[in-house]
Amino acid sequence: MRALSILFLLLLTGCSSTPSKERYDITDDVAPENSPTLDHIEDAQPRYEPISLAGNKNYTLRGQDYTIVTDQEGFTQEGHASWYGKKFHGHKTSNGEIYDMYSMTAAHKTLPLPSYVKVTNQKNGKTAIVRINDRGPFHDGRIIDLSMAAASKLDLIKDGTAPVKIELIQVAKPVSPDEWQTANPNYYYVQLAAVSDENKARLVADKLAETFATSVDLKKSESAAVYRVRLGPYLDRDEAIGQRDKAKANNYPKAFIITTQREFEQK
Repeated sequence: MRALSILFLLLLTGCSSTPSKERYDITDDVAPENSPTLDHIEDAQPRYEPISLAGNKNYTLRGQDYTIVTDQEGFTQEGHASWYGKKFHGHKTSNGEIYDMYSMTAAHKTLPLPSYVKVTNQKNGKTAIVRINDRGPFHDGRIIDLSMAAASKLDLIKDGTAPVKIELIQVAKPVSPDEWQTANPNYYYVQLAAVSDENKARLVADKLAETFATSVDLKKSESAAVYRVRLGPYLDRDEAIGQRDKAKANNYPKAFIITTQREFEQK
């Protein structure tokens, strides 16, 4: 039913149509013998999410080049949908999450991970909103691979495939700190250096703040007397990525992003 063989560089770890006893417990994909009623499952709720670190680079599979969609305005697509279930349940998706056949998710070849799309079954008019977190399906004519829950909502489990239309749902990036707090629980830092002397670390931090025109954070290591000099914090990972790339181009080739969960203030 499915061909998500993404076991190649960049951790595009979607599922594979090639049987693998090491990766999967069963050879052919099936629905579970006993399953809860899925009629009550609600659509995925679109919200802003930064793109995942894994699964969002252009790639080549079976001689075919795939380019991740960057111009998302008004994106629509028509073709056939398929679905995947028990074989892949509990295994990693292309963005590093764990596939849950009972959640409203799906796989797409080129939309950013994650993305939200409205899927319309053109045979019966039923619709579902799903969150794209995987790559596939790699069959001609198929444009989206739905979780079992989403396929059930669209009533295409029995037939296995159905003609569909998908429409990308645009989600605005948060503006205010309160909106960011709801949308994303993380802070992002760009680590540039580790200095053992506190005074030297502060001098480095002052220089970096001037060079990069941004806030700089000093983080003392819990295991040793080392001060980690980091740009940030940033609420928007896109901003952190921009600062990291700027640092790499300015004598800090090993700059990297650190993600931490921030503590919310009680109001």
